[in-house]
Amino acid sequence: MSDNLLKAPVDSAATDKSSHRKMLRWQAPLLAVLVAGGVGGFAYFSQEASHASVPPAAPLAAVTVSNPLQRDVEARLGAIGQFSAINRVELRAQVGGTLSEIHFEDGQIVRKGDLLFVVDPRPYEIKLGQANAALESAQSRYSLATNQLERTQALLKTGNSTREIFDQRVSEQQAAQAAIDDAQSRIRDAQLDLEYTRVTAPFAGRIGARQVSVGGLIAGSRAATSPTTLLATLVSLDPIYLDFDMSEQDYLTFQRQRQKQAGPLDNKVEASLSDETSYGYQGALNFLDNTVNRSSGTIHARATFKNPDLFLAPGQFARVRIGLTAPAPALLVPDASVLADQSSHIVLTVSDKNVVVPKPVELGDLRGGLRVVRSGLAPTDRVIVDGIPTARPGSIVDPRVAPSKVAWNKTATE
Repeated sequence: MSDNLLKAPVDSAATDKSSHRKMLRWQAPLLAVLVAGGVGGFAYFSQEASHASVPPAAPLAAVTVSNPLQRDVEARLGAIGQFSAINRVELRAQVGGTLSEIHFEDGQIVRKGDLLFVVDPRPYEIKLGQANAALESAQSRYSLATNQLERTQALLKTGNSTREIFDQRVSEQQAAQAAIDDAQSRIRDAQLDLEYTRVTAPFAGRIGARQVSVGGLIAGSRAATSPTTLLATLVSLDPIYLDFDMSEQDYLTFQRQRQKQAGPLDNKVEASLSDETSYGYQGALNFLDNTVNRSSGTIHARATFKNPDLFLAPGQFARVRIGLTAPAPALLVPDASVLADQSSHIVLTVSDKNVVVPKPVELGDLRGGLRVVRSGLAPTDRVIVDGIPTARPGSIVDPRVAPSKVAWNKTATE
């Protein structure tokens, strides 16, 4: 029995080892199948996840392109000017007194010589009468002195008078002549004062608002030795000045172009009012200042314009255009296609491979919404005229040719 007890554990351990080997024989293939399935599932799901994380390709930005417009244009300078009157005067009385008459309406167009104001003339008529009376008195004294001189001269020849009395008679005649001259001067002075009681227009133009009323006391002085009363202002309208300033760079361009011209200089200046798109006013440059302003870096210029219908008024602003050269071929692009790049300008173009390429350009003036390009572009360049915000330099775009350039060409020569 003891032997059996001793053998029992041995047989149990052997049995367990045998059972464990049997389990391993059927568990190993199952584990391999599970591992293979897990690896395959992980690969499948990893592949699906990778496909799901890749976004679809974004569509290319669509832009509209067109070749630059080719036109014959002249080189021009532009500026902003302001009209001013050629003649402007403050009407002031040269004699004092009570204002008795006003012969115009405020803002009226007056002609040269038209009567505007009348100062009460009666005090000056009295002064003129006194001067005439003094003249008559002086003439009477002169007549008496002349008769006495003639009698003294006759007595001197017969010895009945002395040389001293003759000299006295000559002196009395000269004094009487001086009194006549003085009286005549007083008459002219009184006549001038009387004339100045009537204030007339010194030239044709538009008169402003009256500054006085009938019955008011007017202070006047011909010599302007005392304050005088302002009656009104008068400005001429035809012709009229247009004043403007040129930058130093524009002045150099203007002067160099003048030096190139062999014939007479064409000083034509064109102007356009603030509510106009065309330059319908034609004038001539008649003044260029002799110094450049140090503070502003500009030089003052002035042109003269005819104003027969009196439509232009002093103080109005206008755009100024000065032609420099004869028309020559040039390229133009929409002004919206020109982008500022710090101190320079660029235009976005599309290459043969549909890549956005920025090109630095040198610009000219504006022609009816189109900008003159002096250099930097070729006639065959495809300029982006629409869709600029979506076009990044170096990116690939979907260029679409503009259906027609007529929409932005028709005002190119204005």
